[in-house]
Amino acid sequence: MPFETTLPAGAALVFGGSGGIGRVVATEFAAAGSDVAVCYRSRPEIAEKTATDLRELGVAATIHRVDVRDADELAAAVDGAIAEHSRIHTLVWCAGPVVEQNSLADTSADDYRRSIEIESLGMFGAVHAVLPHMREHGGGSVVHVGSAGDRLFPPHDGLSVLPKAANEALVRGIAREEGRHGIRANSVLVGVVEAGMFLALRERGVLDEKWESATRAMLPLRRYGKAEDIAAACVFLASDRANYITGEQLSVAGGFGV
Repeated sequence: MPFETTLPAGAALVFGGSGGIGRVVATEFAAAGSDVAVCYRSRPEIAEKTATDLRELGVAATIHRVDVRDADELAAAVDGAIAEHSRIHTLVWCAGPVVEQNSLADTSADDYRRSIEIESLGMFGAVHAVLPHMREHGGGSVVHVGSAGDRLFPPHDGLSVLPKAANEALVRGIAREEGRHGIRANSVLVGVVEAGMFLALRERGVLDEKWESATRAMLPLRRYGKAEDIAAACVFLASDRANYITGEQLSVAGGFGV
């Protein structure tokens, strides 16, 4: 029997849908037959191109601009997606800034506050806005695209890892409190993936050959991951194949931290 993945009717709401990983996540949901609502902040041309590509896969796709630091904009984005698609079956949180690579001792409070506002408060606001809708429709799923740094702290990456650690607690809280309403919540822990922030930092010269050689050497698989690896995990966790999985972390990190 072939391994088939079935998603609920409605749309996946992908925050950070114009980013390097988010675009691929949106595409994977569309390839699995789901409509997709793509949320973005500052790159409308990429968001629109993503939506156009998704429609070519035979699904409905919409774009929604939102600054995730603004609770009113978050609520408006969720309401807009619901109005367009009638039902949101999954919220995928991929939003996050490209952050400086500094030791915690050299990290400013302002930079830390910004990361918390975008990643932690942002996800809380998105979840807060969508939960009533999911309850009303008998359930749903929340998928957090987190960091394998939650298991083994990578030096100088605190601005990315720490806010996501707060989201891990949020995921467990949702799983615990909302399971009675048929709502599941899980995290995909991302390791070194050739997409998004990794490519941006490499382009800036922050990640040099010495760093890359040492990083590959510590990975049991001795190679980096792809955005498609993360996307496949997100779709799995949202699908019927994962209907009895909640409050869990799925590490897609090539063995990082083992």
